[in-house]
Amino acid sequence: MSLDILFIHPNASKKIYQGLSSEHSAIEPPIWAAMLANHCRKKNFKVEILDCEVEKLDYISGAKEIAIRKPRIACFVVYGQQPSASSQNMEGAVATSQELKKLNSNIKTLFVGGHVSALPKETLKNETSIDFIALNEGVYAISNLLTVDDLNNEKYLKKVKGIGFKDEDNKIIINEAQIVVPKKSLEIDLPGMAWDLLPSLNNYRTAGWHSWSNNSEKQPFAALYTSLGCPYTCSFCMINIINRTDNSDNISSQDSNIFRWWSPEFIIKQFDYFAEQGVKNVKIADELFVLNPNHFMKICDLIIERNYNFNIWAYSRIDTCKPQYLEKLKKAGVNWLGLGIENPSSVIRKEVHKDAFKNVKIIDIINSMRDAGINVAANYIFGLPEETKESLEFTYNFAEETNTEMVNFYSAMAYPGSPLYLESKKNNVLLPKTYSGYSQHSYDTQNLPSKHLSAAEILAFRDKSWDKYHTNPKYLKLLEKKFGLNAVNNLKETTKIKLKRKLLGD
Repeated sequence: MSLDILFIHPNASKKIYQGLSSEHSAIEPPIWAAMLANHCRKKNFKVEILDCEVEKLDYISGAKEIAIRKPRIACFVVYGQQPSASSQNMEGAVATSQELKKLNSNIKTLFVGGHVSALPKETLKNETSIDFIALNEGVYAISNLLTVDDLNNEKYLKKVKGIGFKDEDNKIIINEAQIVVPKKSLEIDLPGMAWDLLPSLNNYRTAGWHSWSNNSEKQPFAALYTSLGCPYTCSFCMINIINRTDNSDNISSQDSNIFRWWSPEFIIKQFDYFAEQGVKNVKIADELFVLNPNHFMKICDLIIERNYNFNIWAYSRIDTCKPQYLEKLKKAGVNWLGLGIENPSSVIRKEVHKDAFKNVKIIDIINSMRDAGINVAANYIFGLPEETKESLEFTYNFAEETNTEMVNFYSAMAYPGSPLYLESKKNNVLLPKTYSGYSQHSYDTQNLPSKHLSAAEILAFRDKSWDKYHTNPKYLKLLEKKFGLNAVNNLKETTKIKLKRKLLGD
């Protein structure tokens, strides 16, 4: 039986993460590739997945493997370890599709993910190796495209909602939008991940810091969604662009903020599978897990009933992380909560639409989490539009004084699909010229300037802050006390790797 569709998770980890890629960056199961594969398999199509990252295939060897399998459609699923990683992962996806076209131009290429949903016309215009793009999450568009017998017949292609392509005159055609999967249909049309089509979970590894609460053991590792989307509209975020059903120009994630979730009874089956596979490290990849207590608290109850011993990492907002939830979250194995503090200055936080935080004392929430035994993964952004040297220092000093078990320092980036991207385009701000330029860790990172500081000044501050925080004796003492010397040594190995930056003259 010939292969209808091959879902491909591309690999450009060396370019995206530089020296961190060999041992220190996470290798996460490709959630969307596995969900789309399960959807198409349920429609009786012959489906496979190729995870180029875990198989250590570069764009040349990846293309050769696709050509050997001869799928009717090679579908590049361009997401990443966080929602904003779609643009940076276009790097490996495009390079692989270009190489594939040299080997076998008859294999049709289809791209789906946040970047193409944000920039459908630009993607088709710029990339000659892409035959089709799927708008939004692409679930129905992909399975409907597979029903077309002749993928060269424009008459039939124009009837497939939710796709884009170029006609024989090289004109870009964007068809009428397809709906995203409604909440009531999630368990029918997105019935979990096709775990059996992926490599063994022993091949996936979590981030070093997440492993610290599991004796620093990074593998095996699993990740899943229990909900999709986010009800909020932060200006730097592009996550909701994959809910896009409006093909008008200048649409951002703020126009598409839909939130859906699977029932706890459905989700617990995924956790049952992890337990059977001996997995302890689990990432709940939801943009916001701690939001709807009727959802996440019930999932916790079901995990607690089974007495599983997971090491879970999930995300919360400061203002949704209420003290009464924490004991149960911890009991279910949630050892880490990621908090989007972004910027502790009320002025700058307001401009990213996190106004609700003003009534919540950040320090009090962090202390409540620690009292419950939950570690804090604090996320900060340097370089939002009103940023000054003083506010940069204020944010770093706040982070150092708070001394959370983990921090991420990000440079503000105009990710395609975010309101910040549209604003930056309108104001002719310099944006990345390459896909890898959207990576926080790449050589050619191109972050945003603020009204008062250059992009280089902000990036230099970010890199210096990361090193300073993670070599601070006070922080290392905290790690040794909580997680032991293995965690300290793991971090010391990571801090030996210095990122090179084109923007900083390296």
